[in-house]
Amino acid sequence: MADLHTKKMIDKRYRRERAHKRLRQRVVGTSERPRLAVFKSERYVYAQVIDDDQGRTLASAASLEPELKGRLAGTGANRNAAKAVGETLAERAIAKGIKKVVFDRGGYRYHGKIKELAEAARAKGLEF
Repeated sequence: MADLHTKKMIDKRYRRERAHKRLRQRVVGTSERPRLAVFKSERYVYAQVIDDDQGRTLASAASLEPELKGRLAGTGANRNAAKAVGETLAERAIAKGIKKVVFDRGGYRYHGKIKELAEAARAKGLEF
């Protein structure tokens, strides 16, 4: 039984990585319009605003940060955590003068946590 679970997890990760590679051929962050990249693990949700021209992270937020962890009840990988990460990232990006971004969903479906993060960032003022 453990072998089937392991194979399923490997296949799932492989599918996501391939989808992300296809997506990254089209989605590129520039200094005028950086890329908002999302990653989720089983325990946390992470998001970064990246300038691919310079290879620099301009702003980031994660549900494992102490200030966000304190606001969240339970795990840092649920929809509420994703929403908090989206809001925090948008506030930090706007404070640095970034208003327009391109959304890199990281190969994940635009559903659940990813959708929650994106909508929270839009509600706080990021445009994508």
